[in-house]
Amino acid sequence: MPGREDLKRHARLVDDMATALGIDLQEQMLRGRLDMDGLEEAVFSCTACTRPGDCESWLAQHNGTPEQAAPDYCRNATLFSDLRKG
Repeated sequence: MPGREDLKRHARLVDDMATALGIDLQEQMLRGRLDMDGLEEAVFSCTACTRPGDCESWLAQHNGTPEQAAPDYCRNATLFSDLRKG
């Protein structure tokens, strides 16, 4: 099981990726499109990724206009795509 710091890192990555894609996770939760279990699953899925450093680099390069899609290696790309579609 991932440690506390690892969970915090990946929770930040999930939130930052959502933001880079123009997705407000809190709003999605308020609208009932995402629940706490779904958010936890996204973070746990992210902890299984072997490329968090690549993700951090991608996020650093894409910090302005919302991107159209997460990088192909993102373990939550489908979730983010579904949330964007509404």
